[in-house]
Amino acid sequence: MPELPEVEVTRRGISPTVDGQVLRRLVVRESRFRWPIPDDLSRQVDGRSVSAVARRGKYLLLPFETGTMIVHLGMSGSLRHVHPDEAPRKHDHVDWVFDRGVLRLHDPRRFGAVLWHPASSGDVLTHPLLGHLGIEPFDPRFDGGWLHRLTRNRKQAVKQVLLGGDIVVGVGNIYASESLFRAGIHPRTIASKIGPRRYDKLAEAVKATLGSAIEAGGSSLRDYVGAGGESGYFQIGAYVYDRAGLPCRVCATPIRKIVQGQRATYYCPRCQKP
Repeated sequence: MPELPEVEVTRRGISPTVDGQVLRRLVVRESRFRWPIPDDLSRQVDGRSVSAVARRGKYLLLPFETGTMIVHLGMSGSLRHVHPDEAPRKHDHVDWVFDRGVLRLHDPRRFGAVLWHPASSGDVLTHPLLGHLGIEPFDPRFDGGWLHRLTRNRKQAVKQVLLGGDIVVGVGNIYASESLFRAGIHPRTIASKIGPRRYDKLAEAVKATLGSAIEAGGSSLRDYVGAGGESGYFQIGAYVYDRAGLPCRVCATPIRKIVQGQRATYYCPRCQKP
């Protein structure tokens, strides 16, 4: 699933095509997504300007004067530039036609979303999909103190708390394992048992991990590619993710794999002692 780094890489990639530009035409070839694309969406946006594409968590936001389009890439989606004359492939479901180029949404599993939040409904950040989200990891307020304060009553494992998205957004499965490794915290540690200093390390590890992932173009494990069709390479240099049985890059101890909440977790038993 595309996570925060992949969505941020996409946002940066499409920004030159979208920001300040008029959407000439929205083409919907398939509307049956996780939430159906509204039938009248093209009438809401065709011929209107986008101020600047934004991101909230894993959602792309295209703000128009009359409302905001909310785009989610789901489990298998990607949004890339295509030539105006390029014929759509199987699973190419939506086109955004701008003067500077065409953006095409490819989503084999159709778990993504293209939704409309009218300006009359208020701030888009109050939308049900966005209103419950935690702080952005690059927000100046996000630090160890933030994590410590908001986990005092959390009895879940810290890995699951990171994935929850209500305290901090964007720390998906790959990046949670990598962040916990960098911070030296075992993924099964109960969140409320972690002290301020260790949370300081974890907050810095989250920022560093996500920052590195964005610089590497994200992680391409299945269908994800960037706006230019390029793959992400973060997973190639991962410390623990998908490296079960391989030597730790720091201490050479074999990396272990466990399952938490039906998701694979990777860790080093020496560098991340309980």
